[in-house]
Amino acid sequence: MKNTNKIVYWIFTGLLSALILTSATRYFLDIETFRGHFVSFGYNGRIVIPLAIAKILGVAIILSNKIQFLKEWAYAGFLFNFLLALEAHIATKDNLYFGPVIALVLLAGSYTFYRRAYMGKKDLS
Repeated sequence: MKNTNKIVYWIFTGLLSALILTSATRYFLDIETFRGHFVSFGYNGRIVIPLAIAKILGVAIILSNKIQFLKEWAYAGFLFNFLLALEAHIATKDNLYFGPVIALVLLAGSYTFYRRAYMGKKDLS
């Protein structure tokens, strides 16, 4: 069962990482467009580059499996990022909320199966 949990963890984590890295790459490739999006959401446009860097570092931390407390913080950071993205898309009624919803599902799957496979915990308590 432990091997199954590891396989499912790596599937969720691989998909999550690909989604986040694609997002960060798009931020770098089209900075001005994304600054405009962030401003329309009510956020400061200068956050685009630091957020892209934070996403890349967060993925590196999650994939490394080295420093557990940083990994927990990376998961928490992504949770807040995805929740704020979902709220922003809902508030602006642009109907692009499916991306953050998919990201939240992948994040929940990655975190749940990480705890099952590597920490031996069946639930989130």
